[in-house]
Amino acid sequence: MAAMTKRSILPATLRAALAAPALLLGGCMGTQNPGMTSVHQPVVSRQDYALDVATAGGRLAPSEARRLSDWMNTMHLGFGDRVGVDAGGPIPVAARDEVAAVVASYGLLLSDDHPVTAAPVTPGTVRVVVSRMHARVPGCPDWSRDASHEFDANTSSNFGCAVNTNLAAMVARPGDLVRGVDHDPISDPVLTAKAIDAYRKKPATGAGALEQVSAKGGR
Repeated sequence: MAAMTKRSILPATLRAALAAPALLLGGCMGTQNPGMTSVHQPVVSRQDYALDVATAGGRLAPSEARRLSDWMNTMHLGFGDRVGVDAGGPIPVAARDEVAAVVASYGLLLSDDHPVTAAPVTPGTVRVVVSRMHARVPGCPDWSRDASHEFDANTSSNFGCAVNTNLAAMVARPGDLVRGVDHDPISDPVLTAKAIDAYRKKPATGAGALEQVSAKGGR
C-alpha cells in the first residue's frame, strides 16, 4: 500500500503572507534599546553586618578584640568595606580606639559614621558594623531581541552587557558608581607634581660612563 502523505491546501504565497506577521512580531519582541546608552546598567546593593562586643570600664572586655579580629577574618574584610561603631549614644574613646586598631590591621580606617541598624544596642556593648557593597548588571546576557529583523533602529538587546558587567566586577568600591569619588584630602597635587618633577630631572642611568667590570677572579 502506498504511503499516505499530507499536503497543505494553502498556496505558497498565502502561507508566506500568513508567516510575515509572525516574523515581524518576533522582531519587535525583547529588550528595546533605541539609543547608544545601554539599558543594562550596573545596580549597586549594600549589605550591613553587625557584631556586638562587650565593654568594661570604657574599653573592650578581655578577649573581645581577638573575637572581633576573628570575625573580620571570617568576613574577609578588605578594601571597599566600610567599618563603623555604634554605641547607641556616646562611644567610649578607648573602646573606639581599640576597634580602630583591629580595623587598621586589615588596612582600613574606621569610619566616622555608621548605618542605622534595626535592633537597639545593648548597654555595656558597642556594635561594630561592616557595610559591603556589590555591583551587578541584572538581565545580562540578554539575547531576547532578534537583531536580524530590526525595523526600529534598536541596538542589540545585549548591547552594553559585556562592558558594564566587567565594570561592575572590577570596580574596587562599588559605591563610587553611585556617588562618584570625593576629593581625598590625603591626595596632594603638589606632592604629585613634585614626584613627577624629580623623575624628570633625574639623570638617565645610561648618561654616565660604563662601569669597568673585570673578568678576573677574586684571587
